[in-house]
Amino acid sequence: MRYTGAGSVSPRWVVVANGDNRRVSLFGAATQAAGHGTPRVVEWRDVLREGGHDFADDELVRLDSPGESAEVDALLRDVDDPTRVEGSARWYGRFLEGVASLRGGRRVDDPVELAVMFDKRLCHDRLVRAGVPVPLSPTSGGVAPVRDWADVRARMQEAVLRRVFVKLAHGSSASGVLAIETTASGRIRATTSVERTEEGRLHNSLRVRRYTEEGEIAAIVDTLAPDGLHIERWLPKASLDGRSADLRIVVVGGRATHAVVRTSRSPLTNLHLGGARGDLAAVRALAGDRWAAALETSERAAACFPGTLCVGVDLLPAIGWRRFAVGEVNAFGDLLPRLTGLPGSGAEGLDTYAAQVAAATSFTPGHSPCSPVPPHELPRTAHATA
Repeated sequence: MRYTGAGSVSPRWVVVANGDNRRVSLFGAATQAAGHGTPRVVEWRDVLREGGHDFADDELVRLDSPGESAEVDALLRDVDDPTRVEGSARWYGRFLEGVASLRGGRRVDDPVELAVMFDKRLCHDRLVRAGVPVPLSPTSGGVAPVRDWADVRARMQEAVLRRVFVKLAHGSSASGVLAIETTASGRIRATTSVERTEEGRLHNSLRVRRYTEEGEIAAIVDTLAPDGLHIERWLPKASLDGRSADLRIVVVGGRATHAVVRTSRSPLTNLHLGGARGDLAAVRALAGDRWAAALETSERAAACFPGTLCVGVDLLPAIGWRRFAVGEVNAFGDLLPRLTGLPGSGAEGLDTYAAQVAAATSFTPGHSPCSPVPPHELPRTAHATA
């Protein structure tokens, strides 16, 4: 059944975003096509500088990513170069403060749920509590933080993990991610997009590289650790045309509406790191009767965030395409230009933004059954509140 709005009055849309970002133009095209006019844009830089913003009671407020702006990034992280990796905990704290400073309006993004999605440790724990399949993690929930490389090695040994992903707890777009593998003889290798300078600074690079000297790996991890780290089992993934593959599933209003296949010759499938879109029809054929289970798993993950209209679920297919686990749930995972809805999703012919516009007027935020985290219990670090 296709999405329908409730009532005949067009909503007054407001988007909190970086106004010159393509996300805003794509969403604006969707609201205009639906007859809702052009959304009012509230700039993230103004929210952060002015201490918030007030919305009218009849305004429908949508938050979009504060990324891809050097000015906003500097306000959130205090970095002199947008390619720098450090500062994600400070970003997290200031982003949450900015979200909390928004007042009034009808929201389609729950602030507490955003805080959970942007902390991989909390997100993983929430999914586990809901029975959603996820990779094993020794850092899930409120366990003691990882302090350095020695801690990473100890957690791997305790959990009997020889292949793991080490991720920034508050990172995105593969920033600071290391795919680490060890051999029975003790040799170690890390695959990552992190480039370390001679001065010890870390930068995100568009080139995936491999480090084989444990001292170099330790130096990277020790630099990242103060921002918070999440460790999870590196699951062997299914392949497509000889390349490792995973899926981004967009869930709108509780329904899986869009899907894209991401393939790579490295463990990192992000498209900006050399990943490529794969053939979704081929994946559906390989999965066969298990394709429905893939979509259902994504919807179960999204159900842990019922106060948020749209999420992007990173789905990890096991070898053979018969089982699926959830890697991450992304608050701003809908940037898939020109991709239209899945057959039977109710969003056929609609892109991800048009599907959200169609679903928003009848969206009623729910309450998470997955152990919600009160705002005062959200994690903070020295960097996060600086």
